[in-house]
Amino acid sequence: MDAMRKIAIITGAGSGIGRAVAPVLGAAGWSLVLAGRKPEKLAETATAVEAAGAEALCVATDVSRPEDVDALFAAASERYGRLDLLFNNAGTFGPGGLPVEDLPYSAWQKVVGTNLTGAFLCAQAAFRLMKAQTPQGGRIINNGSISAHAPRPDSVAYTATKHGMTGLTKSLSLDGRKYRIACGQIDIGNAATDMTERMRQGVPQADGELAVEPVMDVADIATTVLHMAELPLEANVQFATVLATTMPFIGRG
Repeated sequence: MDAMRKIAIITGAGSGIGRAVAPVLGAAGWSLVLAGRKPEKLAETATAVEAAGAEALCVATDVSRPEDVDALFAAASERYGRLDLLFNNAGTFGPGGLPVEDLPYSAWQKVVGTNLTGAFLCAQAAFRLMKAQTPQGGRIINNGSISAHAPRPDSVAYTATKHGMTGLTKSLSLDGRKYRIACGQIDIGNAATDMTERMRQGVPQADGELAVEPVMDVADIATTVLHMAELPLEANVQFATVLATTMPFIGRG
């Protein structure tokens, strides 16, 4: 491996934003460790990374399981010996359209386990590795959401986890200072992926109406993540909000 290449772990790498970010980082000279629950999807992302001229290691991972996270970071350390970037990207909406009073506890647990507990477990493992390596330090980028600022109707689990992600980002940013670990967050609104396909069909609004919402090219998220990732550790994008320009978020729609 080229000693000049930096090393990144991307969770949720098998689809959506993770799938878009991986080859962009690869083309910029990063080697990638791709984590996700479905090996066949990770293999597809790895093919795109390799086509961009980079190396990809696939590790099947459920980030809500501590033993899976331990195995992921052990595999990354064994292959590359260090870690420069964790993109904490794995996430799920959970069952949509259910009011608070009807949301099953199991559904709440699954969303919290993936979106928030999983992000914590991966950040904790990254801290341990980045603190111990030479030179010390690295960067964590957490995938938040515009739901970290304002909820959609009937999205209590997802919205609560994304508000929690903001607190996680702030605490990691503070606690990482002494180890040269920078932590920032990207809050995304309506990037065109499989998870947001429903936006094109119409989604509930705060006034009870159903409306089609604009989406943006997911490639624009990838270039933003690349910019955040390649800053020197003395500089940090603490929070970046990237959204479809005319989506109903700012103001009253």
